[in-house]
Amino acid sequence: MFAYVGCYTTPDRDGRGEGIEAWRLNSDGDQWTKIQHVGGLENPSLFTLRRDRSVLYSVHGGRNLISAFSIDRSTGQLTLLNQMDCRGNNPVDCALDPTERFLVVGNYGSGAVAVMPLEADGRLASVSQLITLTGTPGPDPVHQTSSHPHAVIFDPTGQYVIVPDKGFDKTFLFHFVDGRLDPTKQAAIESKAGAAPRHTTFHPSLPILYVNNELDSTVTVFDWNAGHVAEAQVISTIPDGHDGRNTTAEIAASPCGRSLYVSNRGQDSVVLFHVAPGTGRLTYAGYTPTGGKRPRFFTLDLTAERLYAANQDSDDITGFRIDPATGVPSPMGIVARTGSPSAISFVRSS
Repeated sequence: MFAYVGCYTTPDRDGRGEGIEAWRLNSDGDQWTKIQHVGGLENPSLFTLRRDRSVLYSVHGGRNLISAFSIDRSTGQLTLLNQMDCRGNNPVDCALDPTERFLVVGNYGSGAVAVMPLEADGRLASVSQLITLTGTPGPDPVHQTSSHPHAVIFDPTGQYVIVPDKGFDKTFLFHFVDGRLDPTKQAAIESKAGAAPRHTTFHPSLPILYVNNELDSTVTVFDWNAGHVAEAQVISTIPDGHDGRNTTAEIAASPCGRSLYVSNRGQDSVVLFHVAPGTGRLTYAGYTPTGGKRPRFFTLDLTAERLYAANQDSDDITGFRIDPATGVPSPMGIVARTGSPSAISFVRSS
């Protein structure tokens, strides 16, 4: 298996990384060997992969670029296909539509969502649609001065796009047809003032949408009905007794649907929620320290038997084995050291 790691590189992002690194993993996932360094890139900070793992797309934090790379599945090597202007500042996430002919990009800094057509080989074409998000900034004077879309995902049918907006305390909802975004009838749902919705994921089999809220360290559970959402539950990610500053970062559901994970920055942990069968409601089930500082990102590997946390401020990636019965992560220590990691994607070798 190969792992691709993106790192912040520039002083304005407190970056100590050197671009994108490709690593080869052993069968147990606890030994990582670096096989490639792709330099000359500024802040490659989150990745999206084609379903066949042949192309990797990267946003570039604090810049206005999206990059496309081809992947050699036999060697793990990346080759740059092209880069394109996303017509916005600080793209933070992107998502492929089901046809893989379009990439939808969230521009955090300029408060807009862009659609970029794709060539047959995965190369990026110029932006074909740009939507500026509208709303009222939240109460936080530092983090909510304007619109800040922080994630872009498609629903399981591929007909709808969900965009949590950290600055406006809203989650925007779009219908996606023939490469164009249009607001749904509901258009958006508001969160509690100051919550700052950040990232989102669907339950693997239930019509449930989960959104982690960055500034108040909570998760909102939404019932999902073909582009319409209804708030069903809000639950804290903070354990009893923690009174320091904390923000949430990443969220992921296990493929079995029994566990939901969220990372805490400040408390520096991955939180486990048990998921109720049938309803998707959450019960706090504990936390595991990541063993590093500021886990901006984490992900499950392709087997879902292991979890890896990118600890941005301690410049390392730590690994965990997942108990298949309980979902609890058990630490296996630092698997890789790299500057300011913020993205990890896995590809199975051919």
